[in-house]
This record gives sequence, structure tokens and C-alpha cells, in this order.
Amino acid sequence: MYVGALTLDLLLGDVRSLKQKRSVIRPVIAEVQKHFPGVAVAETGDNDLHRRAEIGIAVVSGTAANCTRVLEQCERLVAGRPEIELLSARQRLFHDED
Repeated sequence: MYVGALTLDLLLGDVRSLKQKRSVIRPVIAEVQKHFPGVAVAETGDNDLHRRAEIGIAVVSGTAANCTRVLEQCERLVAGRPEIELLSARQRLFHDED
């Protein structure tokens, strides 16, 4: 069994409050869940900053290749949104024998 984790550091566009930030982040999370119902996704950091957000995505699979493929597709989906700038993406892979 493999567990893949992806951490996305995002810069949001013209956001001036935490309420506006939520209105940008919630649809992103919902879109990832819609396209990839087998993954877990949540806002995992930078909760008190207006223009920054961290999103964590996790997937469990029988193969490392499938984990990597799904996480790369999730990254492309989020990076393709025009209101968001992807600053960094960190992908980690864990094996049950680690």
C-alpha cells in the first residue's frame, strides 16, 4: 500500500479578507473532490493570511505510479485556475513498509 501526499502553496488574487479567501478556496477544494472522489483534500495551512493558502491532498493506492499520477493530475487542476498562482508543490510518497 502506498500513501501519496501533496502540499500546494498558493497565492490568491485580489483577496482582502478571510471571507473572500474562503470564497476562493472552497470552490477549489470542491472541484478537486468532484474530479477525484477518492482523494482527501483540505486547507491545511496559512489559515490566518488573506492572500496565501496551503492545500493538502492525500491518496491511497496499491501502486506508487498511481499515487504519483493522481497527485500530478490534482496539481495541474489547481494550477490551471486563473485566480490562483501556484507558488510551490511538494509531493511525498509513503510505503507501508517504511
